[in-house]
Amino acid sequence: MTTYGRRDFLGRVAAASAFTIVPRRVLGGRGHIAPSDMVVLAQVGCGTQALRQVNTNLVRRPDIQFVAVVDPNRNSDDYVDWSPFGTRATVRKFLDDPTWGEGDRATRAGREVAKSVMETWYRKQGRPATGIRAYEDFREMLDRESDIQGIVNITPDHQHGPINIAALRKNKAAISHKPVAAMLHEVHRTLLAARESTAPSHLLAYSNRPDRHTLAAWIAAGAIGTVREVHNWTNRPFWPQGMQAYHASGPAVPDGFNWTLWQGPEPDRPYHPAYTFSVYRGWYAYGTGCLGDMGHYSLWQPYRILGLGVPEWVEARPNNDAWVTDARVSRGGHVSQVAFPKSSTIRWRHPATAKRPAVDTYWYDGGMKPATPDALLEDGEDFADEGMLIVGDGGMILCDFRANAPRLLPKKRQQAFAGSVIVPQFDATSPDDEWVGAIRQGKASKGSFEAVGPLAEAVALAGIALRVPYKRLLWDAAQARFTNSDEANALIRRAVYRPGWGELVG
Repeated sequence: MTTYGRRDFLGRVAAASAFTIVPRRVLGGRGHIAPSDMVVLAQVGCGTQALRQVNTNLVRRPDIQFVAVVDPNRNSDDYVDWSPFGTRATVRKFLDDPTWGEGDRATRAGREVAKSVMETWYRKQGRPATGIRAYEDFREMLDRESDIQGIVNITPDHQHGPINIAALRKNKAAISHKPVAAMLHEVHRTLLAARESTAPSHLLAYSNRPDRHTLAAWIAAGAIGTVREVHNWTNRPFWPQGMQAYHASGPAVPDGFNWTLWQGPEPDRPYHPAYTFSVYRGWYAYGTGCLGDMGHYSLWQPYRILGLGVPEWVEARPNNDAWVTDARVSRGGHVSQVAFPKSSTIRWRHPATAKRPAVDTYWYDGGMKPATPDALLEDGEDFADEGMLIVGDGGMILCDFRANAPRLLPKKRQQAFAGSVIVPQFDATSPDDEWVGAIRQGKASKGSFEAVGPLAEAVALAGIALRVPYKRLLWDAAQARFTNSDEANALIRRAVYRPGWGELVG
């Protein structure tokens, strides 16, 4: 396999410029982008989310050049997605090719697909379009692509920690989808790797929308008094949860899919399609449930506004399940130890600081919601399927799920309040510009792993509490242990790591 890194890429661009007429938009779009100013990256994970977020979005940027793609799956049309052919339509529009994926039975993805989409786009733009390398194993890619400046990691949750750590230890930027890592121990090790690395980290759940600054200004001005509670709810999951056992067997591993490598740090178990692609989220071994999927987007906003640190305790209330055995015995009341529940509520207590008293944060999924406040019923409304409610000792603010569109309850109070608080000027740098600038300028990103660290730890704590439910688990953050549950302490890290992966995590 022929490889080249950043220096080789710059040489190829220079050669292309010397011997061909390269359109100005190729080297700058809105202004000239010198090849030396381009950020050279590798894409790790080539599934449906990566197709949408990397191959048909980030690859458009004239200041980024991808030179490698990585995925244990070569190329297949059996991905689970959120619509039958929505991703295919996105790729067709992006490439201006109405025949792309014609005849596929479902969504197509994999490393060869990502490579093809990128090379086709670059060719259409007149940029260097050959030589993007496709790797099965991210470790080989990191060893051979020594000149890349970073990775964009969009893999299943259980792979995030090891991959982010591996990149950061080689001083390559880790630009990652949520979560930072799946297991609590891996969150801690990833944060340590981020602190010790000379390269920046960034969680792609970071946002910088005007409404967050409006909400922050209202809270700072005392619009609802002292904040005591934050409630956040979603109608997810949109994938199966509540399974009672792993599959004892399954079909043959599909051709071109490295199942052993896909399992990453997890010990080997028989292949089953119920573990892979978008449905991995429902399993403790591979996913982080609804909270890990979406809570980083939503709860990060009140964490930033209120300065919430690592929780001092967590308690979870998962739903019970019932079933009939093969012996025709009806059973119930069991909480699964292999899969996230179909619905749950979680509560964290954030300790008081010099600036505020303690704050309790609540999460609800699977259709669960907080009790409807009288002030909302006064307006003839009820809660939407997803939302956020911030409760102070002097009122309430209702927002959408990600803390946008804030309004005081009831409407008459919002009408009287409107325009009374001036929102200060803020840095309106877009999320993608934030991390691209961090790589280029060698600075920390506002969306760094360290910035989201307390929330990342809270999400991992919740994953443990769901398996040790109906008990308030007291967390000693300084000692990284629960003070009242050996059962919970046993879930801080994986019981067994696949050889080579435990050493990587440490």
